[in-house]
Amino acid sequence: MAVSRAELDAARDLFAPLGDVGHRHMMGGAMLYADGRLFGAIMGEAGLHIRGKGALAGRLAAEGATQFVWTDPGSGKAKPMGYWSLPDSALDDPEAACEWARAALEAGG
Repeated sequence: MAVSRAELDAARDLFAPLGDVGHRHMMGGAMLYADGRLFGAIMGEAGLHIRGKGALAGRLAAEGATQFVWTDPGSGKAKPMGYWSLPDSALDDPEAACEWARAALEAGG
């Protein structure tokens, strides 16, 4: 299922304090960029996720975020990806959501 215009608009609104938030469609989802730098994704039915690796992943997990797991449709094998759901406290709070996005941008790679 493709990401809807409403989902993209909601993400842009949530992350508006970051400045120029754009997207690129990819495999039924959309990758989210701030000033051309990747920070998150909308993973189809799994919803909005922040890019998080290393210490940032640990912080996200401690706040109750869950890691996105992709299942290969051919083999059925599950593969954890470097994307985490936003903590519930940030879902309707642009300031908190942008703090997580900025942390993702700072963490880079």
